[in-house]
Amino acid sequence: MSTKRLLIMFALLVGTLYASDAHAQACTISATSVNFGSYNVFNGSDVDSTGTVTYRCNGSAHNITIGLTQGASATFNPRQMQKGGEVLTYNLFRDASKSSIWGDGTGGTSQYQIGNPPNNTNVNLTVYGSVPAGQDVSAGSFADTVTAVINF
Repeated sequence: MSTKRLLIMFALLVGTLYASDAHAQACTISATSVNFGSYNVFNGSDVDSTGTVTYRCNGSAHNITIGLTQGASATFNPRQMQKGGEVLTYNLFRDASKSSIWGDGTGGTSQYQIGNPPNNTNVNLTVYGSVPAGQDVSAGSFADTVTAVINF
């Protein structure tokens, strides 16, 4: 049986603003990878996995949004992992039911939004990933890099 190692790496984009004003808005963001493990081309089930985006804001930060980039793909739906010139499609979602593609709010995607985030508290957001079954690809490691972006 042919299996593939799949890994989505979240690049870290630090959205921290430092200013001399003690009441300035400030947020930080970090992420863990969505690692799909092995993909069997003969398995009829999607391969699902999760990762985490963690953010922390001070009490002056309001109306924040957190989006995910397309990675190396030209579109959000589907995203693509690559191995050389070969492509394995996948996507990242805000919900376990895979109904809301996590993107930048364009093209039918959605972002995480909150008007008043908790003050100086780490907030963990689950990223739900899925690789659709039935893709005929060769064995090897497929990867993509998606960046989590916080705006505040």
